[in-house]
Amino acid sequence: MTNDGNRVALVTGSATGVGRACAVRFARLGFDVVVNYSKSEAEAQETVSLVEAAGQRALLCRCNVRNDAEISRMMEQISQEFGRLDVLVNNAAMTYFVDHADLDAMTEEKWDDILAVNVKGPFFVTRAALPLLRKAESAAVVNVSSVAGIAGAGSSIAYCASKGALNTMTKSLARVLGPTVRVNSVCPGPIDSRWLLSQMSADELQAITDEYPIPRPAQPDDIADTVIFLATGTSLTTGQLLAVDGGRTM
Repeated sequence: MTNDGNRVALVTGSATGVGRACAVRFARLGFDVVVNYSKSEAEAQETVSLVEAAGQRALLCRCNVRNDAEISRMMEQISQEFGRLDVLVNNAAMTYFVDHADLDAMTEEKWDDILAVNVKGPFFVTRAALPLLRKAESAAVVNVSSVAGIAGAGSSIAYCASKGALNTMTKSLARVLGPTVRVNSVCPGPIDSRWLLSQMSADELQAITDEYPIPRPAQPDDIADTVIFLATGTSLTTGQLLAVDGGRTM
């Protein structure tokens, strides 16, 4: 177990998109990074390479955050490899694209999948990380939520409900984990990512944001900006939901 005193960040779902952007940004700040994935191994290896290119160590952990036993094994790997954890970013998430008016299409199986990953997952990971986080000098948890959890508009009703639950859980955890661990959420609007572009064209994504005060979709780095701020740029902020959506939710 060697760490050379570097801080350590775990970013769940960091194979692509916002998770990868966060992992690279933490590395550039001198953090060693735990790169987590559940399916996208090749992309996760690319994230590892980017972290190492920034001069930091990377630990690759395959773990589905809906599985508490797998999470426990991941935390054991982190403990053995680094002996510390300073920042947890709960970024892993999933959805189904289901028209809100089609209530019958929002099946029990789809509900269970979404809630397992988007709500139970962040809770399980945070709970398992606490023994390491509580040893840190200034520990932070940042949940990557969504304005869907504020406005009720998003890929599906279940997805919106899951992010609303994550927002409430952020506040609950902030109360019980303070003062040693701060807990906040970033709530992005539409992101220019593989996820949305699998459902629409780039022009259609742009059209969604045309009437926003800042008329463009977020880039992964826009969200990473806020994650980094909530993790390292403030010491008194906890229990907050910070929307990064070009003004959509004003």
